[in-house]
Amino acid sequence: MNRRDFMSGTAALGLTGAGVTNASAAGLTEFDASAGIRAALERGADSAVSLLGRTDGFLGNPKVRIPLPGALNDAVGLLKTMGQGQKIDDLITAMNRAAEAAVPQAKTLLVSAIKSMTVEDARKIVSGGDNSVTEFFQGKTRAPLSQKFLPIVTTATQKVDLADKYNAVAGKASSFGLVKKEDANIQQYVTGKALDGLYLMIGEEEKKIRKDPIGTGSAILQKVFGSLK
Repeated sequence: MNRRDFMSGTAALGLTGAGVTNASAAGLTEFDASAGIRAALERGADSAVSLLGRTDGFLGNPKVRIPLPGALNDAVGLLKTMGQGQKIDDLITAMNRAAEAAVPQAKTLLVSAIKSMTVEDARKIVSGGDNSVTEFFQGKTRAPLSQKFLPIVTTATQKVDLADKYNAVAGKASSFGLVKKEDANIQQYVTGKALDGLYLMIGEEEKKIRKDPIGTGSAILQKVFGSLK
């Protein structure tokens, strides 16, 4: 990102309204803004990957734990009373373990997205809402990460006998509108949920930065995001 491009528009990053006044008063320079944005992106990516890409990263976190979809999840209680409890638990565990195995593969693409940040991306992130960092990563990485996660998830879910049965049952449930069409395949379902969880946790870190930039312990995050309060 060269200096001329970065400074084009209105002030640094094209901030408007109160954001310009506050940023200017804080002495927010082009270099500060660029460094702050990249620091926020890196912090969000690192936090999400480290939290989720480990044992129980999904299974032990109620915010991202992957359940069976739709009507299948509603039927879990009934299935357990019919003696299927252990198999259901094994399937749910395998689904979440698959997501945990896939998430570390996201790091390279998230870093690549940070490096490819444009002037427009930077402007939206600084002056955007509480989830602008998350939206940036979703727009840049969701499609390629889906392709990267799918074979990992497929390998992990094939280790349990119920995976194929899930696809058969979910396929029928989908035809009756009881399960979303995109959730009728366990591999695709888990891949989608793994990505949802990844972006959710990036969003959690982003909210922390915006709410309390001082609490991050980062001078540059405090300067850039503190100037927008």
